[in-house]
Order: sequence, then structure tokens, then C-alpha cells
Amino acid sequence: MSILIYAESAEGKFKKVALELASYAKKVAESMGTTVTAIAVNTSDVSELSNYGVDKVLKVTNDKLNSFNAKAYADVIKQAAEKEDAKIVVMSSTTDSLYAAPLVSVALNAGYASNVVALPLSTSPFQVKRTAFSNKAFNVTEIETEVKVIGLAKNSFGLVENASTLAQEDFTPSLKDSDFSVKVESVEKVSGKVTIADAEIVVSAGRGMKGPENWGMIEELASVLGAATACSKPVSDIGWRPHSEHVGQTGKPVAANLYIAVGISGAIQHIAGINSSKVKVVINTDADAPFFKVADYGVVGDAFEVVPALIEKLKAFKASNS
Repeated sequence: MSILIYAESAEGKFKKVALELASYAKKVAESMGTTVTAIAVNTSDVSELSNYGVDKVLKVTNDKLNSFNAKAYADVIKQAAEKEDAKIVVMSSTTDSLYAAPLVSVALNAGYASNVVALPLSTSPFQVKRTAFSNKAFNVTEIETEVKVIGLAKNSFGLVENASTLAQEDFTPSLKDSDFSVKVESVEKVSGKVTIADAEIVVSAGRGMKGPENWGMIEELASVLGAATACSKPVSDIGWRPHSEHVGQTGKPVAANLYIAVGISGAIQHIAGINSSKVKVVINTDADAPFFKVADYGVVGDAFEVVPALIEKLKAFKASNS
């Protein structure tokens, strides 16, 4: 028996979430006296996983899987779990895994707990801690099925290095035509900038910026910090920024280490979608803006004065520490 993780990759390199899954699964495996196996799709160099406790990698190479297809990937993971007799399957909370995990659960007749934020409270019975009510509360879920699927919330466990001896094995799952009933016509990817999904830091702005022509300083701040840019729903709705940057409950969820909100009042839907971020900084002229109630740090001031000053301070800091 082994714990199985789905190690997501992009352009042949593992995503940070894959390394976080490996770190998490290793700790669970140690408590249960078992090992960690990863399933990797179209990734030639898998050695990085050995730094985070993975004992074995099943390498799948199939051109049909170059584009993510939830049904096909779920079948691959299901067959890998059966091969390894895995009783626990750990997946991330990326968009791809959120599509695939329920399909894996059904295929394995397994219980599925999403938004898990900590190591199991108990392995017998198997209980996990999860977020609930838009990250405003926690609940403890007991999974009673023999096979269990866990969806680990992004950035909830972190990376823990734990060197291991890695075994590699080519794995060729039997895929059916029905696995590809949904055809992927095209995939649009952002290039040359940090994506919201992978960002450690996110700089977001709202209608307080007064117009799209003022976004230059937001992009400059993001550039200095190595951050992704984002926006509130009203901003994307009126066309100031692309919908791909809309974050919040009705947009992309954010679980960054640092989330900076500039000129965003803090509607409940927006806060619900970014509440998993570890540190939240708010810059707003309105001292009564709802966002300040959930902020770790708040600056009451004009963004057109605060942000340029912050950029200069950050540049000076980087220059003196380079």
C-alpha cells in the first residue's frame, strides 16, 4: 500500500503545488508507516520529487495527454491507484485537479474531502480539517470509505524538504476513446508574467484606480515584487482589465503568501475568494472600507501617493540587498 499523489506539471516542470503535495503526503505516509508514489504525466525529469519525500514515480508518456482532459487524467490516476493499491490519493486545489478529483473519487468508490488544510487529525478513524463557509470556519470531516481522496488547499502546508531514494517506473495506462469525449480545441496561456495560480504574491486593484490608464503603477509594483496582477469584479466587468485577472468568489481564488489590495473596498464575495492568503495588505482612502476588517496590515491613504512611494522604497531595499 502506498499514498498516491498527482504531481502536476507545466511544460515539463513540476508546479509548486506538486512539491507541496509531496511534502504533505510524506508526513502522512510516515505516520502510517507507508511510502509515497507520484503519478507524473509527460514529465521527463522527475528527480526533483526526491527532495520532498517521494519514493516512487509512475511516469506516463502519451501525446494525447499533452492538453489536460479531466476524464482522461482521472482514468490515469484511478489506474495508478489500483496498481499501487493506494488507499489514499492526494490531489491539489488547482483548477485542473478540482475538475479531476471528483471523477477519481467516483471511479475508486472513494470518499472525497476538498479544501483540506492540515495533516489528518486521526488516521483511524480518518479525519481531516477543512475550510468551510468561504474560509470563515473549519470543519472536521471523517472519511469512512476504504479508499480516500484528499484535495489539499493551496499553500496550506508549504514545502518541506525530505530527501529520499527515488525509483522511477514507466506506466502505460489503458485509455479508452470515451476518455476523450471532450475535445480540447485550444489552450490559451499567459506567457512572460507570473500567473495568479502560481504566484506567491498578488497585487490587486479596484475602481479606486479611477481608470485603466492608471494601472501602470500596479504593474510596476507587481514587477518589483515578482508578483501577479489581479483585479476586482467591477474592474473586469467594465473592461479596465481582462477577466482572466478577476479574483474573488466569482473569479479566481487566491491563496498567496502576500495579497496586496489597492483601491478595493472589500465586497464580501471578493474577500471570500482571497481569504486563504496568509498576509493581506489593504491600501484605501476610506478608513471604514470593509476590507480593513480582515486585513493584516492597512494603509489609509491615497493610492496615487502610497504606491509610488512603496515602489521606490522596495527598489531601494532590493538595491541595497542585492
